[in-house]
Amino acid sequence: MSDSDDMDIDGEDIPDTGASKKKRTSALGAILPTILKFAAIGIGALIFIVTVSVITYNIMNKGGKSQTVVTDPSSPYIGKRPIYATYTEIGAITTKLRDEKSHTITVVMNLQYDQDDGTAFGELNGRKHELQDFVRRYFAGKYASEVKENEERIKRDIQEILNQRFLDTGKVRGVLFSRLDITETY
Repeated sequence: MSDSDDMDIDGEDIPDTGASKKKRTSALGAILPTILKFAAIGIGALIFIVTVSVITYNIMNKGGKSQTVVTDPSSPYIGKRPIYATYTEIGAITTKLRDEKSHTITVVMNLQYDQDDGTAFGELNGRKHELQDFVRRYFAGKYASEVKENEERIKRDIQEILNQRFLDTGKVRGVLFSRLDITETY
């Protein structure tokens, strides 16, 4: 190429109008929209997978409620059961149940705690009257059929409530019913 390429046949310079030059695009400029599109699709897929996983986990776990496995005490795979001390000072509580027909329940409840835990006995003994009131109110809100069919669940519920609301340092390890009599009155 020579200097005469920019000249007209007469030798005059051609004015630069900008139409003669084409805009060049780089390789990155051509690929960038495609890369961004696939990145957006990947992020959307990741969010969808995480959302489905969380929802599935919550459904399988029943909303995050803890599951308690009840095992057979005669199983050879269970170690020795610890021996607990028992708090028996609550006494017999008699109250009406929630049924339309008049049902009454008499409960003698004993609470188990660790033998070497002196604070648990002190806390239970100090809250004896509160415990009696709790037992009365707890069973007054239950139906007779519910108590008959769900004794183990009731024991676990009572244990959780006592450990969360009543005791500060001691822990109840078990709930036993020496007496759980439901009578229908006419």
